[in-house]
Amino acid sequence: MGWRFPWVSCLGSEFNFDFGASFTEEQQRNGAEYDYAPIEDPGDELHAFSAFALEDGAIYHTYSACHRGTDALNPTWQLLDRAPNGREGSNDPDWPRRSDDYTATPA
Repeated sequence: MGWRFPWVSCLGSEFNFDFGASFTEEQQRNGAEYDYAPIEDPGDELHAFSAFALEDGAIYHTYSACHRGTDALNPTWQLLDRAPNGREGSNDPDWPRRSDDYTATPA
């Protein structure tokens, strides 16, 4: 379609720290917040994606996604979703499981 727009990386800037996707050594030791929730052992960086628009000299933050919201950006996950056992093996308790993997809860 002939569209032209700049892709920008945050490499070498403080952007990831400001938006909670990269973590200082202190946060790695003591815990941090990621996706608006506390996380005990974040490592040095987690998945995140943001989009911005520049209009009449103003910058607008138009979209952000992190954690499971970045799935579409990683083709490996897309392939695993189509495999017979899916993404089996995740230790994340919020990770979707097959329907027979959930424990029954009283009504």
